[in-house]
Order: sequence, then structure tokens, then C-alpha cells
Amino acid sequence: MSTAAARPASGRPAAGTAPGRRSRDQHQHQHRRRQRALRRLPLVPATLLLLLFLGGPIGYCVGIAFTDMRLTGASTTEFVGLDNFRRAFADDGFRNAVVLTLVFTLISSVLGQNTLGLALAGLLRRASKPVRTLTGSLVVAAWVLPEIVAGFLLYAFFRREGTLNAVLDLLRLPAQNWLFTLPILAVALANVWRGTAFSMLVYSAALAGIPQEITEAAEVDGARGLRRLWHITLPLIRRSLGTNLMLNTLQTLSVFGLIWAMTRGGPAGRSQTLPVFMYDQAFGKALIGYGTAVALLLLLVGAVFSVAWLRLLRTEV
Repeated sequence: MSTAAARPASGRPAAGTAPGRRSRDQHQHQHRRRQRALRRLPLVPATLLLLLFLGGPIGYCVGIAFTDMRLTGASTTEFVGLDNFRRAFADDGFRNAVVLTLVFTLISSVLGQNTLGLALAGLLRRASKPVRTLTGSLVVAAWVLPEIVAGFLLYAFFRREGTLNAVLDLLRLPAQNWLFTLPILAVALANVWRGTAFSMLVYSAALAGIPQEITEAAEVDGARGLRRLWHITLPLIRRSLGTNLMLNTLQTLSVFGLIWAMTRGGPAGRSQTLPVFMYDQAFGKALIGYGTAVALLLLLVGAVFSVAWLRLLRTEV
């Protein structure tokens, strides 16, 4: 039989070739779309709840920041545009709170919790099991305490008649009123005591993930102490370092209860970070609109820190 005779008389492709394949492809594509939609269906209630209980209040607060809303006084609320933000940048109290917030974050988070957590994680790897258990339990116990309880404990520790001055007196060292002379340092050290456990746990997991062969090779090559830490350990745990810095920084920026219990932002505003300043303006002075604007600026500060740490996370080792 010739090839021409095998073809259909009309010269068209046989049934079930290209048109049939297109039909099957369309059917498979629609089936995959239905499967993706079904997989996403359980996320719908959670998304609606987030929009209702998180997105709604955030949007409402953003709107309030552009008004002159007060808790007392005026019976009507008017739109004032950017006046609250201009007022903040012209306010000496706001600028003081920004500086103190940066100092508090640098001391208690970047230098304190981060460095001490890494040091504890490194030391506990070489310690015996009873020492690891006891030290880890004590550090974690400070972390799980409610913030307000930790604040009162540290107030009792730093006050003029407190534990710290009693110890200094036994050592024949000069005592002082820490909450009056160095209030921002006192609250920063209190936050270090309370939050170091998180950094210790993060770095313990990161150090446990370093291959033993790399450590042994570094020791053979003579890399010890700070040299091995700088050239071997830190590059290998860089992603954990960036993650810990970002989470710790965001948590430290929002610390309120600890400072409020210890100093209430005093004396004379010398420990008044942005959360305390925001609370004082919104509820102490009843300036809800202005206080909410300060809250948005605090959110902006947190976003700047987050971008910086995310860039560190994306840096290749």
C-alpha cells in the first residue's frame, strides 16, 4: 500500500492527534488549577482572621496617626495630615527617646545578648553535663519570667538599698544609686540578663552544626582562640548570627514593661526609650494621634534594622 493511500482523503491529520492533545493538555491544566485551589482553601480562614485581627487594627492605627485624636478634651477628631510627624521631629523629647532607644538596643541586644549568648554557647559545649544543665536552666529561667516580674526583680537588684550595692559594700567598693545615676545602663543590663537565653540557644544549635572535621583541621593549622573564632566559627554561623541579631533587635526595640517597672523612663527622661515615650504621650498626656505617629516611627526604625540584618543574611559565606 502506498503512503498516499494511507493518508485520509481530505489531507487533514488523523483524529486524536494535535486537537486531541490540546484537549488533554487543557483538561490537565484545569485539573492542576483545581488541585492548587483546593490546597490553598484551608488557608482562607487563617488569612481572613489575620486581616480582621491584625490588618484591621494596623490600618486603623495608621489612620489615627494622621489625626488629632485625644482621650480627653475635644469631642471631634480632625485630619491633620503630617502634623504629628513634623511635631515629633521638632520635639526634644522624641529626639532624646530615639537616641536612648539606639543606645539601649546597642548595649542590650547587639553587644550584650548577642555576645554573651555566643560566649555561653561556646563555653557550655566544653563543659560537663551537670554544668551545662545547671547553667542552661538558670539562664532559661530568666528568659521565661514575665517581663513585668523580671522588671521588679531587677529594680530590687539595682535600687539604692538593693542587692548590687550590698555586694559592693561587702567588697569595700563604692555604691551608688544606679537607677538615678546610670538608668539607661541599668535597664540595658537588666534586658541582657533577661534575654540572653534566646541567643544562647540559637548559637548552641549553630555551633553544633559545624562539622567536626573543620574544627580539627583548624586546630592542626594552628588556628586557636580568637583567630579560629573570627576566621572559622563566625563565617560558618553567619546566617544564625544575622537571624539572631534581627530577632533580638526587634524584641529589644519593643521592650516596655521592663523599663516601666524599673524607672518609668526617668529620672528626667534619661531612660525614656521610644515605647515609653509613646505610652507617655498617648496615655499620660492623652495625645492618641501623636502617640500613634510615634509608634509608626518606631516601626520604621525596626524596619531599618531588619533590612540591615537581612542583607547580612543574604551575604554568602
